Amino acid sequence: MQPPRATTHPPPDLAPGPPADAELVRAARPEEFAHLFDRYAVTIHRYIARRLGRTEADDLLGQTFLIAFERRHRYAGTADGALPWLYGIATNLIRRRRRDEVRQYRAYSRAGDDRHPDLLATDVAARVDAASASRLLTGVLARLRPAERDVLLLYAWEDLSYAEIALALDLPIGTVRSRLHRARRALRSALGPDFEENPS
Repeated sequence: MQPPRATTHPPPDLAPGPPADAELVRAARPEEFAHLFDRYAVTIHRYIARRLGRTEADDLLGQTFLIAFERRHRYAGTADGALPWLYGIATNLIRRRRRDEVRQYRAYSRAGDDRHPDLLATDVAARVDAASASRLLTGVLARLRPAERDVLLLYAWEDLSYAEIALALDLPIGTVRSRLHRARRALRSALGPDFEENPS
């Protein structure tokens, strides 16, 4: 008679972690895939809203996740998770509404402040300088080539690495670097010598 086999159990205090993005993307059932929405909806909505406005973001957010669900079988899980993939889908939807985005940037660049604040002169000057810089920046964004604007905004607003941008937009890293370089050069030219770029 053989002795009973020893069974090993994980320590009771080690509960399994949340499912990886790849598991959620490949989930066949919408209710499982919905956890991916819970994880990233706020981030993707913020990105779209900054580019097209809140109303458009409300509409495109649902489309982004619907497309992601429909194309889940194409997802190639990476160490970066699903967020770059979702940024790529959102950016493709934004491209379809490029005119709205450019129109919004041009409107921002022309907008003035009609208020007459009774503030200290230095505070007024600081606000005017900030408003001027903001109008100038949005004017530059409106004039950038769409491909350069996509790379710049994913880098500057969403803090994606070159590798994550390359994954999101399905580009070689060298292309990401060159587009970002051209966008930074345009910003430097418009904003003058005080513009500081992040060297990373």
